[in-house]
Amino acid sequence: MTFPENLRVHLASGATTICRVWALRRSDGGVLGFTDHDRALSFDGITYEPGSGMTARALAQATGLAVDNTEAFGALSADAIRDEDIAAGRYDGAELTIWQVNWANVGQRAQIFRGHLGEITRGDGAFSAELRGLTDVLGREAGQIFHPRCSAVLGDARCGFDLAAPGYAVETVVEGVAEARVFNFALMTGFADRWFEKGRLRVLSGAAAGLVGVVKNDRLAASGGRMIELWQGLRAPVAVGDTIRIEAGCDRRAESCRVKFANFLNFRGFPHIPGDDWLTTYPARAGSGNGGSMWR
Repeated sequence: MTFPENLRVHLASGATTICRVWALRRSDGGVLGFTDHDRALSFDGITYEPGSGMTARALAQATGLAVDNTEAFGALSADAIRDEDIAAGRYDGAELTIWQVNWANVGQRAQIFRGHLGEITRGDGAFSAELRGLTDVLGREAGQIFHPRCSAVLGDARCGFDLAAPGYAVETVVEGVAEARVFNFALMTGFADRWFEKGRLRVLSGAAAGLVGVVKNDRLAASGGRMIELWQGLRAPVAVGDTIRIEAGCDRRAESCRVKFANFLNFRGFPHIPGDDWLTTYPARAGSGNGGSMWR
């Protein structure tokens, strides 16, 4: 790691005022700051609080592409990291930056780690979290999959579709809910049956605000009522009156991209790729290799 000149001079002085600080950025946009100093420090728009429950083991770093790693520990508290937030997944993959700082002059500091939280365990009023450096992502499988269906996520940069377009999302309040998984609405018109299947349900207010679920079933009753079921229950309670946003679902088929979203120019699949039966067929005097059954 590289230390700025003013920090190197301070470290060489023999009498240092050094501490460490942690900036934790959750996927829902929440930012928390911690320090092992005995008073709060502030820089870059973040206040780093003392005694709020985070410390870490020595940081293991290496040259090349080896993954920097360490482990963080902390206390669960209502003011900082809460058990229910960890259970809800709000800290899954959260970005973490660790600084070495001269607490007498916070302008003298060096970033010593940047990465994300890995596995988190909790119990007895405390938690521990594995920290993984930026090079960890280099070990993940990458590449394009050639498949008849689209590989993009609806609304992302590769898809290019604007989910804010009229008719593709609705914001409403929860009228009935069971197990934070099944939602019932007395009246939700303007959307066809199964319109939201494979779409996303986002919670905008309440205890589960910021959480997202994937729609498994979307059924429209003859009375105009609607039942929306998620694949998995949200990991925080949802109450009647909470505000949610439901987005149209995409089954990734070429026909749906063309008809439902009028977005076929951005389709990222290969709808005309031959099937496995065609690829394994054999020469024959009669018949045609059309992707149908090999049996003649």
